[in-house]
Amino acid sequence: MNTPRLKIDFVSDVSCPWCAIGLGGLEQALQRLDGQVAVDITFQPFELNPRMAVEGQDVTEHLTEKYGSTPEQQAQIRDTIRARGAEVGFDFNPAGRGRVWNTFDAHRLLHWAAEEGAPGQQVALKKALLAACHTRSEAMGHHDVLLACVREVGLDETRAQAILTSDEFAQAVREREQFYLSHGIHSVPAVIVNDRHLISGGQPAAVFEQALRQIAAGQA
Repeated sequence: MNTPRLKIDFVSDVSCPWCAIGLGGLEQALQRLDGQVAVDITFQPFELNPRMAVEGQDVTEHLTEKYGSTPEQQAQIRDTIRARGAEVGFDFNPAGRGRVWNTFDAHRLLHWAAEEGAPGQQVALKKALLAACHTRSEAMGHHDVLLACVREVGLDETRAQAILTSDEFAQAVREREQFYLSHGIHSVPAVIVNDRHLISGGQPAAVFEQALRQIAAGQA
């Protein structure tokens, strides 16, 4: 009996805490489904703040401007996010991100990792970037932070630096962003299975597991 193979496009932004939670839930679901399905995961770009300035913005100020939330409400949401992260093995900084950064260069490196990296390196880079942003509250718009993540996962740092100092992959990333926007993706994470099944939000492992079982059964 052939093992069903699922194509998963994980549309997300490095600066999105719910994307870290969703990825953790998906990975837990895949562990439970070990041997029952095979998956090919590709991370696709989405920018929550595409017009964010290079110097970034204080996260409290940003969330107040964008959503009208108070610092007290934001603290409550951080507690919820931290608890949900713990359920999937992701460690959030209790103080939050500190600042919100432009993530376009991070998306360019993720695109490069998918195009030129070894199998598994794009996933590893995504997880390294999420940890830098949400666990260590590092400046995700700074090239030295991005290059440290590249080094951590064994990608070619010299090649990464050349990409960051040029506009390489910029058009490709913008095209992928526009593709998902034009297909109705306006919030993340958005997990698209086999180009047609959408699982929205930072879902628990059980939700991903049930959905993937149903999709796999349908193509068995």
